[in-house]
Amino acid sequence: MIMIMLGAQGTGKGTVAGLISEKIGIPQISTGDIFRKNINEKTPLGIEADKYISKGNLVPDDITVPMVEEVLSSEEAKNGAILDGFPRTIEQAEKLDKILEAKGKKVDMVINLVTPKEELIDRMLTRRVCSNQNCKTIYNIKLHPPIKEGVCDKCGALLKQREDDSDPEAIKRRLEIYEEKTSPLVEYYKNKGVLKSETVSISINRMGKDVAKEIVETLK
Repeated sequence: MIMIMLGAQGTGKGTVAGLISEKIGIPQISTGDIFRKNINEKTPLGIEADKYISKGNLVPDDITVPMVEEVLSSEEAKNGAILDGFPRTIEQAEKLDKILEAKGKKVDMVINLVTPKEELIDRMLTRRVCSNQNCKTIYNIKLHPPIKEGVCDKCGALLKQREDDSDPEAIKRRLEIYEEKTSPLVEYYKNKGVLKSETVSISINRMGKDVAKEIVETLK
C-alpha cells in the first residue's frame, strides 16, 4: 500500500504516519527527516537542501524526486510506504505517479489533515523532537509533553527544537508556501477518489492519535 500524508506543517502528519506505520507494518518515509539527517551530517545533499529549508522554501524537485525514488526502490519499501512531506506540488504528484506506475503500483490513500492556522504556528513553536536519529519521537511541550522535561520517554535521549521551528516568520513563510503550492494537491487527489480529509484541532478535542486509530480500523 502507498499512502500519502497531506497537511500544513504542524498538523501532525509525522505523528499520524508513525502511528499507522507501527500498526500496519509499512515504513514511514519522511522527506523532512531525510533532509535534516543530511543537514546534521553536512552531506552534499544536506548542504544543498539547507540553502532552501533555512529560508522556509521548498527544496527543488531535482534534489527531492530522485531521493524519494531511491527510497521507494529500497527493500524497506517493497510492501509499500507512508509518504510524509512528499509530494508537495502537482508536478511532484505527477512524477510520483510515473515512478509508481513503473513499479506496478499506485497511490492507494491520501490523508489530508486540517488545523486552524494560529494553532499551527503555536504547535510548531512548542514542538520538540528526540535527538536520537533512530527514534525521532515527536513531542509538544503543551499538548504532549514528555514525562521528564527535555528527555524522550522512549529512549532517554535529549529533546531538541528543530531549527526551522524556532523562527515565527519562517513558520509563516512555510505556511504561505503550503497554501500556494501544496493545497492544490487536495483537489488533485480528490479527483482521483483517494482523498480522506480529517480535522485535527484541540478546539474540537480531536488529535492525531484519534485520526490514526480510525484509519487503522478502516484498513482491517
